[in-house]
Amino acid sequence: MVYGFSEHKEKPVKTGHLHMGGANPSGERIDVTSLYFTRGDKPVIDVMGEYHFSRDKRENWYRELCKMKAGGVTIVATYLFWIYHEEVEGETDFTGDLDIRYFTEQAARAGLFVILRIGPFAHGECRNGGFPDWLLKKDFPLRDNNDGYMAQVRKWYGRIFTEVKGLLYRDGGPVIGIQLENELTDNAEHLLSLKKLAVSLGFEVPLYTVTGWNAARGARIPVSEVVPVFAAYADAPWEEGTKELPPSWHYVFSDVRNDAAVGKDILSADSASADDWILPYDDYPYATCEMGAGLPFTHHRRPVISGMDAYALALVKLGCGNNLAGYYMYHGGTHRIGKLSTFNETKASGFPNDYAILNYDFHTALTQYGRAREQYGLLNLLHLFTADFGQELAKMTYTASAEPVRPEDTGRLRYAMRTDGQSGYVFINNYARRLPLPMRKDVVIDTGTVTFPSVDIRENISFFMPFHLKLKDGTVLACATAQPLCYADNACFFMEIPGIEPQFILEDGRILHGETPGGLKIVTLPMSEAVYARKLSGKLLIGENVNLYEAEGRICAIEDGPFSYRRFCGDHFEEITVTGDFHPATLSVTDCDEPFAPPYPEELMIGGPRRLTWKKLRVDTDEGMVRITYRGDVAQIYAGNELAADEFYCGEPWMIPASLLYGRDCYLVYSQLLDDCYLEE
Repeated sequence: MVYGFSEHKEKPVKTGHLHMGGANPSGERIDVTSLYFTRGDKPVIDVMGEYHFSRDKRENWYRELCKMKAGGVTIVATYLFWIYHEEVEGETDFTGDLDIRYFTEQAARAGLFVILRIGPFAHGECRNGGFPDWLLKKDFPLRDNNDGYMAQVRKWYGRIFTEVKGLLYRDGGPVIGIQLENELTDNAEHLLSLKKLAVSLGFEVPLYTVTGWNAARGARIPVSEVVPVFAAYADAPWEEGTKELPPSWHYVFSDVRNDAAVGKDILSADSASADDWILPYDDYPYATCEMGAGLPFTHHRRPVISGMDAYALALVKLGCGNNLAGYYMYHGGTHRIGKLSTFNETKASGFPNDYAILNYDFHTALTQYGRAREQYGLLNLLHLFTADFGQELAKMTYTASAEPVRPEDTGRLRYAMRTDGQSGYVFINNYARRLPLPMRKDVVIDTGTVTFPSVDIRENISFFMPFHLKLKDGTVLACATAQPLCYADNACFFMEIPGIEPQFILEDGRILHGETPGGLKIVTLPMSEAVYARKLSGKLLIGENVNLYEAEGRICAIEDGPFSYRRFCGDHFEEITVTGDFHPATLSVTDCDEPFAPPYPEELMIGGPRRLTWKKLRVDTDEGMVRITYRGDVAQIYAGNELAADEFYCGEPWMIPASLLYGRDCYLVYSQLLDDCYLEE
């Protein structure tokens, strides 16, 4: 069957209409057009990954940032939670694990830019949305332009600026952007006041962002002063009820940027509907800050996001025109416990959901302990591509399929393209979370300028293919039935799409075999190898079932123990093995009576009384991870009498670093599982 497209419409690119942009001391500029971002006057598609410095330990920051860099992240975004730094009024703390300056310096050391999300309100599943308790007791409204609140915000912003002074892009530092507030949907005047305040205190950066969601009309924002950024989650653990949700819109192609479901647990009704307000979407590049590479668990909803859930969603958004791929979270973390309270969002603190006291793993690409999930390698397939091909892709606009597809539709093919009218990429998504889609036979894609060979499309696969692709040696491919990855050492790497024979067809109809007329090698990797491909210091490396990263000039693996990888050397792969001693811990688990009254019984008893089961834990070394299996509702691990870890049960084994348990009297306690939550076992 032949599949065509709706009419392609060029979009005029506006420049100079936004009060943004800036240069570093070397003269390189970052700017924003209506279609894409530029760096050094060239379009760029950056990858932004969220990692909360205050939800990890400072000794981990550099290593974890290097892992993010290896996974294709170019910008790290991080919240500053006010309650973390000033739990007691007047007692600010930016030391130790709260040292934003050191974190920013480590990001620069790892080769990353930084966007600071300075609030004041953050949400982030934090107590009071990040506001300190003492602030809530003041006699003035919050998130408002009144003098009392703005005076407090001035102190907060000023304290942050003192910490990062000299690290902004204009100073030669990594901080290129500031996010103001979060999920404020109906107060453009306040957002503008926050920007003016931040700038007056010294926060002069190229980019200012705000969250743009609030139903289809979009949030009310100061239109020329900020870039709205959007979200896309595969499920919604904040939704009420414990039933499975309908199929998601995020697995069909659409030019709608907004997701009205995000944040609906804390947002007010869409006040924009009272007048003619519509966010001028065409003034801004399509940018995301919260594509869900994972999701947190609320007590009542625990959707487990798989690698393909995240990859297909991100691929669809790329096909829809996303020119800033921002993930929340990209790296999980651990909530802190304060002097006066825990710092997690709970119903007891006045918010709609119960989250774990410590666990903010988010079931995402990198776990709270820095381990890689399937998302990590799959998403990097897209990041490798945008790093080397993004300059041209950024200028291409979304063109829909000939027939629209609804989320529940399993009969129609889900496809779209990005094109400049001649060249481009066809995006095909034959995957939907928890909705089986059938194999498609004899699919012929007609872009209007080229017709692809017939292909069969397997179930549970998402991919894209280029047409009229100009390679860096000047060779033009009429089309290819393989997915472009990257360039390295006079070679262009592609990924073989499972079930589709890779063909590289020249404009004159000839088929390439291994090398272009200009001498550029064409190397095709099976998907099983491509997910372990990393570009480190300009070289393409493929881990042998391990995830590689580079730190302090050394090639490392996220996984423990000796490892091997292959390095591409222009015309062949060189095999390299890294040896080292590794003594993985063995875990012993024994039944025991309650050794003490748990300090946080309220978490174990969410929803009412439950039977508790206790186990004593012991490990024989502090190396590697240990696997804990149980079936319950909420689990806590105590090292001594201190809460060391917790989680809401989701049906998967609980992976814990042996170092968390070694040399201490440790206990596991978990509560009885009742039929009062959504599980996907």
